[in-house]
Amino acid sequence: MLGLVVVAAVIGVTRLAAWSLVDDRGFDLFSTLWHTPLPDDGPVIVAIDEPSFAEINAQWPWPRSLHAKLIRALRDAGAKAVGLDIIFAEPTTEEEDRAFADALGPDVVLAGDETLISTAEADQFVRTLPLDRFLGTGARPGIASISLSGDGVVRSLPDIADSFAGELARAAGIAVEPPAHGTLMQTFGGPRTYPSVSYYQALDPEHFLPPDTFRDRVVIVGLSLQNAPTVAGGGADAFSTPYTMYTGSLVAGAEIHAAIFDNLRKGFGIAAASPEAALLFLFCAAAAALVLTWRGTGWPTAIGGLAVVIAMVAGSYLVLHFGRVFISPIAPSLAFILIAAGQSTFDYAAERRSRREITRAFGQYLSPDLVERLAQDPSHLKLGGEKRVLSILFCDVRGFTTIAEGMKDDPEQLTQLINRLLTPLSEVVLAHGGTIDKYIGDCIMAFWNAPLDDALHAQHAVSAALGMLEAIDRLNDELHAEAEARDEPFTPLRIGIGVNTGECVVGNMGSTRRFDYSALGDAVNLASRLEGASKLFGVPLLIGENTATLVANEFPLFELDRVTVKGRTVGTAVSTVFGGVADDAAGLHRTFVAAFYAGDIETCRGLADRLSGEIPVLADYYRQRAAAGG
Repeated sequence: MLGLVVVAAVIGVTRLAAWSLVDDRGFDLFSTLWHTPLPDDGPVIVAIDEPSFAEINAQWPWPRSLHAKLIRALRDAGAKAVGLDIIFAEPTTEEEDRAFADALGPDVVLAGDETLISTAEADQFVRTLPLDRFLGTGARPGIASISLSGDGVVRSLPDIADSFAGELARAAGIAVEPPAHGTLMQTFGGPRTYPSVSYYQALDPEHFLPPDTFRDRVVIVGLSLQNAPTVAGGGADAFSTPYTMYTGSLVAGAEIHAAIFDNLRKGFGIAAASPEAALLFLFCAAAAALVLTWRGTGWPTAIGGLAVVIAMVAGSYLVLHFGRVFISPIAPSLAFILIAAGQSTFDYAAERRSRREITRAFGQYLSPDLVERLAQDPSHLKLGGEKRVLSILFCDVRGFTTIAEGMKDDPEQLTQLINRLLTPLSEVVLAHGGTIDKYIGDCIMAFWNAPLDDALHAQHAVSAALGMLEAIDRLNDELHAEAEARDEPFTPLRIGIGVNTGECVVGNMGSTRRFDYSALGDAVNLASRLEGASKLFGVPLLIGENTATLVANEFPLFELDRVTVKGRTVGTAVSTVFGGVADDAAGLHRTFVAAFYAGDIETCRGLADRLSGEIPVLADYYRQRAAAGG
């Protein structure tokens, strides 16, 4: 849809009259960027210039007998044809006109003019031709009118059959055909690009000019000021060409005709592309933009887009110089840029919305750093639900029901205590890269390895569990100090934590109206059961067998038993983690557990007292196991 809207808009803009000036400037740049060399055998300009006015010392128009003398001098010097870019439409004195007519012949072209006169009734072309007396000598009339583009620049070749340059070519024995309408002209440089001599020099070439200056050359006589007039200052019979944007100077009409002459005889004319070809180029550019942005936008798209625009511009340039056809790349490039930029804007807006949604959805579950990573690269996220191996943590406060009942008359204090409890525990989870699944009263459920990949999820989960135990100790210190200050009794808070690792289903779960990013699976249930079972072993942390296997090299593990928790039929080894135990004591513990598994209660009883002293945190565990066979 975007492509169609842009193409329609660009087509509409290109139909405006002002747009042609944009394409014209593009042609100016392309036709002059690669300098086309001037043909060696092109016309020679005889300039009616300031030195000639000074030498001849006569008021304009000069006597026609002087022009007759020039024609004979040029003919004697070997010129093939002479074109006078001067209109001789009015008679002067008989003597002057007869002298001029006597010098004319088939090798001479005299300028004529064609003017469009617009009236309320009609538009009419009025032709001004040389006197019949002069044409009767065999001299050829040639229309020297020059057509200008809307900005006053000469760009196109005259498509009339009897143009001045065309007739000059025929007078020189060169067969040329009128160019097709709208054919553009190849220019060769700024003013005085063509070889030029002053009028007074051409009157006596033997004294003023090198030998063979005019030998077998076409000569164009016309006004050509040595100091080329500027665009701002203007000038007589001087025009802007594509090179004027570089030089700022106008080019004499005689040199314009010389360029037209070379375009006709050398086939340098440049055809303007048909409207159908221009439209096809535009649609191809739009299609390229759509293909480039089909799978989204970004820096690669910007680089690719720049390459496509450069390719279009370069292709148009090469077609002009090698195929002599000008097809403007400006409208196609504009369409391409607008489509690419528009799609980039849509994609950017969609990305911003996506980032806001991700931030809103995961800001309560993840640490700000992880939320930012998800927002920057949503490809890490699969919201529809997926299977992943997760490490799950459940943390619950021991005896919180009793604590809550004691505060039933002060709900504000109970809420404050809950917040003071859950805040540091949650911060520990987030600091270790965990995802907080939910709060269930005083219980926290969290997991690792979703939505972002975490190769060390088990280690991070166990580290978070140990950090939570440290956080609860710090909180107890604060609460104890506050209770002493109020002279109130203090009951420390205790937590139990279960950590397990296994395959789960994780994703957005809930109803169509409300859902949460959560995890489900047997591994989740086991983690919850381990949290509850931790108090049976008298330890604050219990981890499952899979987790223990993954972190065995990172933490000091103490396997406690193989249990079948409620809701499961398969037994699993459970362990706890703590440090500060000597290697000998850790070895005795392993011996104790192995004896218990083997049913050797006597060995367990023999080790229980010693281990209770060396590892006091497990004293209740040793006594329970040693008494199991009693």
